[in-house]
Amino acid sequence: MDNQTLTDAYKVLAAAIIFTGSSIGAALGLGILGSKYIEACARQPELIPTVRSQFFLVLGLVDAVPMIGLAFGILYAFGVI
Repeated sequence: MDNQTLTDAYKVLAAAIIFTGSSIGAALGLGILGSKYIEACARQPELIPTVRSQFFLVLGLVDAVPMIGLAFGILYAFGVI
C-alpha cells in the first residue's frame, strides 16, 4: 500500500472513532439525564415545571455534542482539517 491509501484509511478510521465516541457518550448522558429527571419528578412533583425547563436546556446541550463531533468527523474524513 502506498502512503496516500494508508493515510486515507486512517482518516476514515479516525472519523469512525469520532462518530462512535460522540454517539455513545451522548446516549449515556441522555440516559442518565432522563433517569434523574424522572427521579426528581417523583420526589418533588411540585417542582416539575422548573425541573422540566432545566431538563430540556441540558438535553439540548448534551445533544449538541454529537452534532459537533459529526461535523468534525466529516471535515476530517474529507481532508478539510
